[in-house]
Amino acid sequence: MPQIHPTAIVHPTAAIASGVVIGPYAIVEADVSIGAGSSLAAHTQVLARSVLGSNCEIGHGAIIGGNPQSLAFDPRLSSNVVLGEGNRVREHVTIHRSMFEGKSTLIGDQNYFMAVSHVGHDVMMGDHNVIANNVLFGGHVQVGNYGFFGGASIFHQFIRVGDNVMIQGKAGFSMDVPPFMIGADNNTVAGINSIGLKRAGFTTAERLEIKRAFDFIYRSGRNFSQALAAALAEAWSGPAERFISFIAAHGKKGVCPLRQRNCND
Repeated sequence: MPQIHPTAIVHPTAAIASGVVIGPYAIVEADVSIGAGSSLAAHTQVLARSVLGSNCEIGHGAIIGGNPQSLAFDPRLSSNVVLGEGNRVREHVTIHRSMFEGKSTLIGDQNYFMAVSHVGHDVMMGDHNVIANNVLFGGHVQVGNYGFFGGASIFHQFIRVGDNVMIQGKAGFSMDVPPFMIGADNNTVAGINSIGLKRAGFTTAERLEIKRAFDFIYRSGRNFSQALAAALAEAWSGPAERFISFIAAHGKKGVCPLRQRNCND
């Protein structure tokens, strides 16, 4: 049976699995689903139709499923947030529901959201990401897997962030950040996340192929269109192919360029 503190408010239509712990003054609204072994700390709010997978931890004062911060949003729409399994959501994190009828903001498995981070409406996030304090994801951002996001980094709406990135604290992005990169400063990459790739188990051959792809795009002396065309004419495999494919699928906002160092760096 779930353990529900007597001061918590749980709507009778909420589906609460066995082993769930709901702390003091928490609020669980209508049609919420909470998976087995999950816990809600004091003063958390899991709002209407939100779905939490098993073994999720929701910290003090966090709000899951709040309305999008958009003047165009109609709060009468039925939408939600879906969290996978094993997510850790620390204190005062906010994750907003979709702007569209019947749609979801989607969070995968085993992500760790540190205090006061924010996930905007219609974000699609993969698995095993570590999001430090005060990180902000705008609406519709697509985030891959196994990323590390430094404190107070900011991601503008409608951009993509690839797998296995390392993002510098206080960095800001309104352009796509390719997989396997170190994101730094304002809309730049500082190079390959080499240490992160090695720790993640990428083989030497895979890392060398990623470096070859990186050099094609960023260090060939060509402009972006020329470098991409040359890269697409080459044969790639594994992670390097994912890197080139990500860049080839760029949208109107473009892909972060390589940071240019000066003599004082």
